[in-house]
Amino acid sequence: MTNRVQQLLGIEIPIVQAPMTFIANADLAVAVSAAGGMGVLETLSPQGREDLARIHHLTDRPVGANLMIQGWKQDPSIVETIAQSPVKYVATSAGDPALFTDRLHDAGLTVFHVVGSLRAAQKAIDAGVDGLVVEGVEGGGFKGALGASTMVLLPLIASRTDLPLIAAGGICDAASMAAAFVLGAEGVQMGTRMLATTESVVHTNFKDAITAAGDDATVLVTPGSQVTMRVLRNAITTAIEAGEESGNVLERITDLYFNGEMDASVANTGQVSARIDTIVPVAQVISEMWSGCTAALNAARARLG
Repeated sequence: MTNRVQQLLGIEIPIVQAPMTFIANADLAVAVSAAGGMGVLETLSPQGREDLARIHHLTDRPVGANLMIQGWKQDPSIVETIAQSPVKYVATSAGDPALFTDRLHDAGLTVFHVVGSLRAAQKAIDAGVDGLVVEGVEGGGFKGALGASTMVLLPLIASRTDLPLIAAGGICDAASMAAAFVLGAEGVQMGTRMLATTESVVHTNFKDAITAAGDDATVLVTPGSQVTMRVLRNAITTAIEAGEESGNVLERITDLYFNGEMDASVANTGQVSARIDTIVPVAQVISEMWSGCTAALNAARARLG
C-alpha cells in the first residue's frame, strides 16, 4: 500500500531531497532516486540548468526540479525549460505559485509548494498546487524570521487542509520521520542530512562542520537588506550579530561550499546538524530511515504503556 506522496511522485519511499542551490546536482539527485526516494535538481545556477537538460541520460527513475521565484524573475524562460524537461515533479518556493502552477499542470507536472507559514500555505492551496512542503524554522537556508517550528507548523497546516504534506526541517532519521508522520505528513524532505553524505559534492570541511555541530551551532541571521537565513555560526555571523557586516555575504558561498573556506560566506545548515555525526552513502540514509520508521512508531507506542 502506498500513500499519496508516493503515488503522486511515483517513488517507492516518501523521502525527498531538498533542492539546495549549487549543491543539488545530478549526482546527488540520481543517488537519491536510485535509493527509492525523489532526487531534486536546483535550477538557479547554470550548472543546475545543464543538469536538468541531461538528467534523462543518467537515470530512468523519477527526478524533480526546484523553481524559485527568484530564479524566475531573473530568467522567466525557466518555466518553459522545466515544463519541457523530463522531470515530473516540481517544488516551487519563495513566492506566489499562482504565477505558473497552471502552466506546469498543463505540462503534466506535479507541483508542491514550499511554505513556512499558515498564510503561505493557504495562498498555495488557492493557487491549486497538488501538495505542500511544510518547512519549519529549524531548517537550514532561507527562513522567515518569525517562523514557527515544524512541531507547531506541520500539525497546524494539517488541520486546515486535506492536501498531502511533505515535512521539512529537523528531519534526519527514522525517529524524526516517524514524528513527522504522526504530525500529519505523508513524506519528508531533507537538506542538511543530504549534505553529510558520501555523494554530496560539498567540501569535507563543510561536512565535518555538520558532524561536529552542537545544538547551538546554527543561528538565524539577516545581513543588511538580505533575507533571513539559518546558517552555521562562523566569523561572518559574529560580524552580522555585531552590526559590522552589511555586504553581500553570499558572494563567496561557492568558496565555502566547494573549497572549504568556512569563513568565506554563510553555511546554510539546519539545527538538525546536532543529530548528525556520520558521513554515509545516500542509500544507507534512506534505507535506515524507511526500515526503522515502523520500529520508531512501535517504540513510541510502547512508551505509552
